[in-house]
Amino acid sequence: MAEFSRGFGARRRASDPQLPPGQYLTHDFPVLSAGPTPRIRLDDWQFAIRTETGATTTWTWDEIHALPIEDVRTDIHCVTRWSKFGTSWRGVSVDTLLADIDSAAPSVMAHSYGGYTTNVPVKDLMGGKAWVVFEFDGKPLTPEHGGPARLLVPHLYFWKSAKWVRGLVMQPRDDPGFWEQNGYNMHGDPWREERYW
Repeated sequence: MAEFSRGFGARRRASDPQLPPGQYLTHDFPVLSAGPTPRIRLDDWQFAIRTETGATTTWTWDEIHALPIEDVRTDIHCVTRWSKFGTSWRGVSVDTLLADIDSAAPSVMAHSYGGYTTNVPVKDLMGGKAWVVFEFDGKPLTPEHGGPARLLVPHLYFWKSAKWVRGLVMQPRDDPGFWEQNGYNMHGDPWREERYW
């Protein structure tokens, strides 16, 4: 049976036109995880992109930090109904990571240390929409929030921003990941309330 950390509960929704439907504003940063929190040493961390042909490109911690790093300020929205405005992150754009990858796949499966997966259409990762981030609010990303690195796809519900990310697998079909197999929506747009199937 999965362990669920605190934060899976409803609260009164604040009235704000910047909030997607059904959301409430929070100033803290709830920790929501299914299962134990992986602890990954930076010397052991790797990020890989595997194409539909099996070609694989990998980056170590030092190599990914040698790529252009961007500052990202954005709102985030969790399917459990909390939203947090103006969050600050640092990381590498998925555009940069995919720039030299030869793939025509329309979808990816994000894979995490600890076994978590989530599917994301490539169009939702490109065009300045997604990053592999390793800092939050000016500090290294803590393991509880997905450190040492997590995927950040802020225009989708936050379960698509896979914690402890270790790679993307390009795929010809939009197969469901962990939460999608358990009833969550295949896409996850908070403005359309794409919470569940």
